[in-house]
Amino acid sequence: MPSFHLVEPPLFTRLRGASRVLIAGAGGGFDVYGGLPLAVALEGLGKKVSLANLSFSDLRRTPLDDWLAPGVAAVHPETDGNDDYFPERTLAHWLASTDREPIVFAFPKSGVRPLRAAYRALIEHLDADALVLIDGGTDILLRGDEAGLGTPHEDMTSLAAVAGLDHITRVVVSVGFGIDAYHGVCHAHVLENLAALQRQNAYLGAFSIPPDSPEAAAYLAAVTHCLTETPLRPSIVHSQIADALRGKFGDTHATDRTSGTELFVNPLMAMYLSVDLPALARSVEYLPLLEPTEDAYQVVQIIEAHLASRPKPRPHSLIPH
Repeated sequence: MPSFHLVEPPLFTRLRGASRVLIAGAGGGFDVYGGLPLAVALEGLGKKVSLANLSFSDLRRTPLDDWLAPGVAAVHPETDGNDDYFPERTLAHWLASTDREPIVFAFPKSGVRPLRAAYRALIEHLDADALVLIDGGTDILLRGDEAGLGTPHEDMTSLAAVAGLDHITRVVVSVGFGIDAYHGVCHAHVLENLAALQRQNAYLGAFSIPPDSPEAAAYLAAVTHCLTETPLRPSIVHSQIADALRGKFGDTHATDRTSGTELFVNPLMAMYLSVDLPALARSVEYLPLLEPTEDAYQVVQIIEAHLASRPKPRPHSLIPH
């Protein structure tokens, strides 16, 4: 384990020895976009970066030749699919416009067992030596005894799948602090959970994405592109993070999807929170129950059963500032 110093964010210390990094969206949708600033930064350090995403897209039309293994497809700008909603292909389009490798690997929704097998196949294909799970929001940081868990099903499937992999550096990065309040997440609980991980030296700190940086410029360009290309289902999460990067504040709306709700866009949304993945996985009380799952419906059933059977959760509380 490398020693940490103030002059280098611990996340980069953990990834310093890696040469090939896989950054994967944990919760589906546009989650992988949250990893773009990190990807640009790591590329600037000379590392090979690949992008992947747990996908909500209909991948049944993806040609057989584009499937690396059962459960993992290589999506490129010409991949056949839904024109209204295909975040992985939309991102591949943007990558092509920047002369980057225009491939985003996609995992169809499943249970833990097939997703872990797909990750193993992709890691072997890429010869990756580090893996970053990226979550747009903070529900991946919840351990199961909170008053509200947000939308944990896909995040926890990814977390459990990757926790079972060995011989690779694994970290979780969350961006968009506060966004999950819309889904009932208590962010005082998020901070309490991070404090518990800090006591284990498993909290790898927080840092802002500098707004006047190549990393922010690439992210903002990609988000603007995806909002234009997906007008019927624009990303609520990344439209707010992008607004936060631009210095907007309060109840400001970038898409009509948030009309009628009160937002609190603020600079904390444009911060990375990073933690050691194995330690985070050990903190989630119901995660071992997901081990035998084969499909996404089983994951939903197990989490719902856990919620119904657990004792009184930690009560919702306010951050007293």
